[in-house]
Amino acid sequence: MVSTGRLGRAAAIGGAILATLVFLFPVLYMLSISFKVPRDIFTVPPRWFSELTLDNYTSYFNQARILPRMLNTVIVAAGSAIISMVAGAMAGYALSRMRMRGAGVVAGLILASRAVPPIALVVPMFLVARRLGLTDQYITVILAYVTFLVPYVVWLMRAFFRSLPPELEEAAMIDGCNRFGAFFRIIVPCSLPGLVSTLIYCIILAWEELLFALILTNDKAVTIPVAIAGIAADTEHGGLWGPLAAVGVLTVLPVVIFALAVQKYLVKGLADGATKG
Repeated sequence: MVSTGRLGRAAAIGGAILATLVFLFPVLYMLSISFKVPRDIFTVPPRWFSELTLDNYTSYFNQARILPRMLNTVIVAAGSAIISMVAGAMAGYALSRMRMRGAGVVAGLILASRAVPPIALVVPMFLVARRLGLTDQYITVILAYVTFLVPYVVWLMRAFFRSLPPELEEAAMIDGCNRFGAFFRIIVPCSLPGLVSTLIYCIILAWEELLFALILTNDKAVTIPVAIAGIAADTEHGGLWGPLAAVGVLTVLPVVIFALAVQKYLVKGLADGATKG
């Protein structure tokens, strides 16, 4: 029995390591390409380590204005995630706690809105923004992102709120809190892991979004995915695989650092959602 148990544990660890390597392989391959000279990128057989160079990082860093576009991405992702969390969390709380006729239908319609193809929404958004003179503005991109982030927030937070006992806010209201006071003083602190994990999910979705940013911006509010698309479209001297990999690494790093910084809340939020939701 002991040997069988050890064998099973070893198989589980081996499977976990194998799965980790499979998921990390594209990232590691991109990282290796970012340090290679062009002639070594497609060598057969491939070589992980060859002549190392930083030209891929320096050549397009200023030309593609990576730093200001990274800042644009931070502003747009953070702004859209925060607005979506405030609006979506309050809507999710109302749908989970308030006695409203048709609450289930409303929740279903909110989720069904995600079935609309983004390309069907972005053209009317562009026409409205152009009519109002709001193209290439942060607020335009932020509000466009909010339209597809809020349904996710509503459904994720609705599940978290339903997992909490209603006696919590009932006790708070007996002690003098109104509904808003009970929500912000009792429910929000109890739902912090779920709020943080949902916020991370929203930031990642907004960080990597391309279509809305590509249509609604052209210079001042351009985000990093649009910059990467611009580098990919520059094929005058052949595919720029090295600079593309370098910019890809720079794009992934902030999200990885942020996820590691809030890893404790992310794991707890996902575990609570799996066991209580």
